[in-house]
Amino acid sequence: MLFSAIIFGLLGSFHCIGMCGPIAFMLPVDRKNNSKRILQITVYHLGRLFTYGFLGFLFGLLGKGFYFFGFQQYLSIIIGVIMILSVVLPKKIVHNFSIAKTIYTLLSGVKNKLGKELKKKRTDTFFTIGFLNGFLPCGLVYMAVFASIATGSVIEGSMYMLLFGLGTIPLMTAFVYLGNYTTGLARKRIQQFIPVAVIIVAVLFILRGMGLGIPYVSPIHIHEMVDGGQVCH
Repeated sequence: MLFSAIIFGLLGSFHCIGMCGPIAFMLPVDRKNNSKRILQITVYHLGRLFTYGFLGFLFGLLGKGFYFFGFQQYLSIIIGVIMILSVVLPKKIVHNFSIAKTIYTLLSGVKNKLGKELKKKRTDTFFTIGFLNGFLPCGLVYMAVFASIATGSVIEGSMYMLLFGLGTIPLMTAFVYLGNYTTGLARKRIQQFIPVAVIIVAVLFILRGMGLGIPYVSPIHIHEMVDGGQVCH
């Protein structure tokens, strides 16, 4: 399931450009010294990856609790269904159930701090910018967080979020260099594939929860009782 995180990140980065692109474009990078600029951008991405890994750890821990009580199989199916509903339901209905406004309120302090850091030009501030950037509300990050819960593992949850973050790096880096030269048409065309990617990942999670015995895709539930008294395999 971890490979889906990279796909999520790669396709999702076109959506991220709309949310985080302005921040990436406003990074106080050194436009004259290319080596220093590369270092600054790398540190910025490390800050984002640290946040994603941390979120994956926390929500992977939550998923481990569900796994411990034998609910992980159902959780995987529920998360897959939620992902599909978020795509197929009208945006107005999804918005009514959205917690984005609440999160924006809670993270207002993060946005204020981020604004202050963007005015600085020290190398260490790029890590802080990336770190804070990772906490900003984003629908696809929510999806990745849901997926990290479904892994039922602290390690896999962290890895899922890290791979998601790695998938966003190529386009986010290109945007820092190219800025407004990226065409809206190209972004729009790729964004059309994002719902498809979400549904594909959702179906994979549903299959995973169903425990159909398909290697790597839908393994038999680990808590399933087996004839002969064997509990786990």
